[in-house]
Amino acid sequence: MPKKEVVDAVTMKRALTRISYEIIERNKGIQDIVLVGIKTRGIYIAQRLAERLKQLEDIDVPVGELDITLYRDDVKDMEEPELHSSDVPVSIEGKEVILVDDVLYTGRTIRAAMDAVMDLGRPRKISLAVLVDRGHRELPIRADYVGKNIPTSKTEEIIVEMEERDGADRIMISKGNE
Repeated sequence: MPKKEVVDAVTMKRALTRISYEIIERNKGIQDIVLVGIKTRGIYIAQRLAERLKQLEDIDVPVGELDITLYRDDVKDMEEPELHSSDVPVSIEGKEVILVDDVLYTGRTIRAAMDAVMDLGRPRKISLAVLVDRGHRELPIRADYVGKNIPTSKTEEIIVEMEERDGADRIMISKGNE
């Protein structure tokens, strides 16, 4: 399937900067925030947001990593799920946890992530930051912070590439057969 670049590195950086400003404005500061990236690319996005927040507010925001594999509702369909460890370096009790992911689609990943977070403690609030919202929700979940809204058909795929993992920053859309 042919891929078309819809967001380049500069536009991606701007989107992450905008999300950073929105986090600061909506929370009247960032003292009680914990960013939790959903493996895999959500972690890189969370780390970049933390770096930008540090530049803007001179506060180190803790960044955690969340593996939601065993919380997924399709885990029974996987032959041997690949497990990774979750690592949230601070207590989330009474904090605002901002879940961070690359693409919001059906909402099922986020539902699983919320279950995983609740097993770690009771945050004051859970918010969601995504680089791309592509629509087609199956659950009543919405993002609080969105880098780009990219409407798609159900047969298309959004591909997020990150420098840390893929060697380049860009977002592509792959056209499916309708």
